[in-house]
Amino acid sequence: MDQTTENLAKLGVMIPQVSVPSKNIDIEKWAVVACDQFTQDKDYWKRVDDFAGGAPSTLNIIFPEAYLGDDDKTQRITKIHRAMADYVKDEYSRDNAMLLPPRRAGVFVERQCLHGVRRGLIIAFDLEQYDWRKDSHTLIRPTEETIVERLPPRVEIRMNAPLECPHILVLVDDDQNILMQLLVKLLKKAPLAYDGALMFDGGSVSGRLLYRKNDWDFIADTLNHLLRSAQTQFGSDFLFAVGDGNHSFATAKEVWTRYKAEHAGEEGLEHHPARWVLAEIVNLHDGALVFKPIHRLLLKVKYEAALSALRKLPDFSAQEVGSQDELARLTAEENTPHNRYGVVSRDKLLLVESRGGYAATIDVDPLLSALVKETEGAAIDYIHGDAQLFDFARGQAAQTENVGILLPPFRKDGFFKSVVKNGPLPQKSFSMGEASEKRYYLECRKLFC
Repeated sequence: MDQTTENLAKLGVMIPQVSVPSKNIDIEKWAVVACDQFTQDKDYWKRVDDFAGGAPSTLNIIFPEAYLGDDDKTQRITKIHRAMADYVKDEYSRDNAMLLPPRRAGVFVERQCLHGVRRGLIIAFDLEQYDWRKDSHTLIRPTEETIVERLPPRVEIRMNAPLECPHILVLVDDDQNILMQLLVKLLKKAPLAYDGALMFDGGSVSGRLLYRKNDWDFIADTLNHLLRSAQTQFGSDFLFAVGDGNHSFATAKEVWTRYKAEHAGEEGLEHHPARWVLAEIVNLHDGALVFKPIHRLLLKVKYEAALSALRKLPDFSAQEVGSQDELARLTAEENTPHNRYGVVSRDKLLLVESRGGYAATIDVDPLLSALVKETEGAAIDYIHGDAQLFDFARGQAAQTENVGILLPPFRKDGFFKSVVKNGPLPQKSFSMGEASEKRYYLECRKLFC
């Protein structure tokens, strides 16, 4: 192991063997949004399929969660693995090659989003330096609770998958933006590895390969600086926080744990690709990274039952509101002394206030989970965007007994400190941007080949 690799390994990361689409691939059809978006909107995924139109696309190698409840799960996973195998065939000289040969490199990503240009670095994270449990003290930690019951279908997809394609975003607390400014400087004149528009309001994206040893030495030094800063601020070796894709990161850990146990003692096991997971580092303080709440949709729950559960919030109060716009505005108001929630049903709009802590989900989620557990046939879904929640709770997509819980904005300030002090937040406590701003699948890495 050379010194650069050793220095990076101590920080929980590795330079991956990464493949990017070949020049003859249409990026707009190739790249699709993270599979955990639009979970109640199969029409969206049908539009994606229609738009790709049979062209090479990462749609063929992912499992949109909107379909997880369908009966064809096994057949779909088999089809995904088959498509992955086709994409990694070593026929790179052919004119219709989909992926370029793997190269030991990171990718500096610039993504034009709704709120500006978001910058990031694709790198491989060491799963030996990550633990999703609440009392985790590892370099890499979850920011949201991991629901173990949600892992099996994801594990089934990743286990023995020829490829992985990242949608995970991992945060660093870099208030002076040292890392991304460094990458801009290092790669100012580097050629583009890919550049193109993203479908359906996704903006655009470009990537440059990062492979020079000196560049990686600078990156290791910068990450070391951020680690020392975390040790000073938080009294903890906490460098990376999994922002988007907590369950995907936990899935990768579970797959590696199983594989490691099944192949214990085999030569070279510690270097198997499954030990790492591909993800993008982004800066918590990036101005283009706007945190959004993820709303709750209670399925097959009556309004009166939902309200009864919410009355258990500390210092509960409520008032009826006249319009959706007014409810959204009141719920989103900042600098209020209490947490605010909007309650949305076919016939009523209600603003609820409650005394609370750092995140609104800490108090409300246990109440909603208990309600769903005691209500036959009930379930909770997690909705990105005010308009979608209103539609599913009282619009054309609403069922008779849907109740929406509109959550207030999520604050960036104190985020890392809260994770160190209190552990992961409840699942789906926040979203890093709107659904269309999520990471689109684009780069690939061989996994089980």
